Amino acid sequence: MRIFMAADHGAYELKEDLVDWIRDQYELEVIDFGVHGPESVDYPDMAARLCRELLDSDPDDRGILLCGTGLGMSMAANRWSGIRAALCHDEYTARLSRQHNNANVLVMGGRVLGIAVARGIVDVWLREAFEGGRHQRRLDKLEQAGKGGGH
Repeated sequence: MRIFMAADHGAYELKEDLVDWIRDQYELEVIDFGVHGPESVDYPDMAARLCRELLDSDPDDRGILLCGTGLGMSMAANRWSGIRAALCHDEYTARLSRQHNNANVLVMGGRVLGIAVARGIVDVWLREAFEGGRHQRRLDKLEQAGKGGGH
């Protein structure tokens, strides 16, 4: 599994921390799409870059998107068919986003979460697996509703 990461200026410091932490903690390959400083960028552009690459990658790969609140990135990412982006603020929502929704993109807000909380969310999100069963039926319905949208 590889992790694709991108952030806008509102969360670049959190992204920088998480890139290094994930590499050290999990020994995973992290592909960092930026940004690498506080200069303003448009979150839809950052989300599009990550989503495009994720959709063309191995199905086991996942993405992490960060912006100030997480709201903009989650809205932008969920416009792509095949992307299931979950805005998580705690470990409980991170756990269920994987178990019930098979989220392939985690979204967090750099201005609303501290580093320790964000690391805890990422830890849970990387460890949890999709439960399938009745949840797959629901995901199939989401995918059908999204046909014709996205890219």
